[in-house]
Amino acid sequence: MPGWSIRCWQPVAVLAITFAVPALAADKGNTRFWNLTGETITYLSLAPAGTTKWSPDQCRNDPDGSVDFDERLRITGVSSGRYDAKFTDRTGRSCTVTGIDIKAGGVFSIGKESLEHCAKP
Repeated sequence: MPGWSIRCWQPVAVLAITFAVPALAADKGNTRFWNLTGETITYLSLAPAGTTKWSPDQCRNDPDGSVDFDERLRITGVSSGRYDAKFTDRTGRSCTVTGIDIKAGGVFSIGKESLEHCAKP
């Protein structure tokens, strides 16, 4: 804009950074599931490996209640460790995948290659 000096823009830049950095940092601390199954997942629960202490449905953390293929989902109530995952996809297929390494604040995925032993609808 004509007549605006760098001093006029400096406070605007500081405000933008002030609001952007906490939002990015908050997102970085969230554990995420990356759906690489090729299908939309409608139910996902996690349990410490070898147990039946299943978490609530993690798909509830998504606004539409499902995780589309190639979408990432915020995971809650899970710390670092080895987990089993059970899920159902939109086709009705149910599956349990065992021994997934999850790191708090990281991203883990389930891909098509993990679905050999899934129950078909």
